[in-house]
Amino acid sequence: MTTLTNLLDLDSEGLVAWCGQLGEKPFRARQLQRWVHQFGVSDFDAMTDLAKSLRDKLKIHACVTAPAIISDHTSTDGTRKWLIDVGNGNAVETVFIPEENRGTLCVSTQAGCAVNCRFCSTGKQGFSRNLTVAEIIGQLWMAEFTLRRTKGEAAGPKGERQITNVVMMGMGEPLLNYEPTIAALKLMLDDHAYGLSRRRVTVSTSGVVPMMDKLGQDCPVALAVSLHASNDKLRDILVPLNKKHDLSELIAACKRYLAFAPRDFITLEYCMLDGVNDSDEHARELLALVRDLSCKFNLI
Repeated sequence: MTTLTNLLDLDSEGLVAWCGQLGEKPFRARQLQRWVHQFGVSDFDAMTDLAKSLRDKLKIHACVTAPAIISDHTSTDGTRKWLIDVGNGNAVETVFIPEENRGTLCVSTQAGCAVNCRFCSTGKQGFSRNLTVAEIIGQLWMAEFTLRRTKGEAAGPKGERQITNVVMMGMGEPLLNYEPTIAALKLMLDDHAYGLSRRRVTVSTSGVVPMMDKLGQDCPVALAVSLHASNDKLRDILVPLNKKHDLSELIAACKRYLAFAPRDFITLEYCMLDGVNDSDEHARELLALVRDLSCKFNLI
């Protein structure tokens, strides 16, 4: 039995190379990418500007398959949460947050998480595995076209875009699943796919310093750093990764990233824990820690 290639697993370069193996020219890959990521089409027969010979090849060798939806709930404020099946008993969450001038999708990159931040429910579940490109970008593909159908919007570029911002702040540490995360980011930014601005795509990290530097070189998008403590002693407890990359290393990496960032600041996330990290002394330490860093705080 022939193993089908899931086209959601391929970024632009990968799709060109794969189409080349079928004897097809690069412009066919761009057409195919638009059908999949701009029109949300998974039926090859519906891709009407592709040659019939190519459509026949695609039916033999390819598929467009996003992870299955276990549950789909919409709250009274319009926030919509999907529980997504990623196999072997693992599930991740994808969340759409509508606002007046934008729609933000929160995407997961791992099933579980190995970072084990002390206040994070995902960390308590342990780490199962990294998600594939198809499982990451498939969350955006599923959500965008589900939302368009819900609103009665047309498929394709003429349909009103529902998701204007993506944040990789769901389950997992994106920079510990680096290559699939980068491939998914490139698809989000690609004008033949989702065409999002770098300013509107955010990667959140707990502080994987070497990969922060690599992200700045490979695909600099907006960056959010989960800080949560103002000194190393406390952060060693709350964010155990700090024992490997302490606050001085982390702040230095943030400063380096600013040279490549699409915004002129980095977001620092700080979860206020009663009696743990919320004293006036913590505030003074925090201001001293970031005094030379262009940043904004997101207090949780």
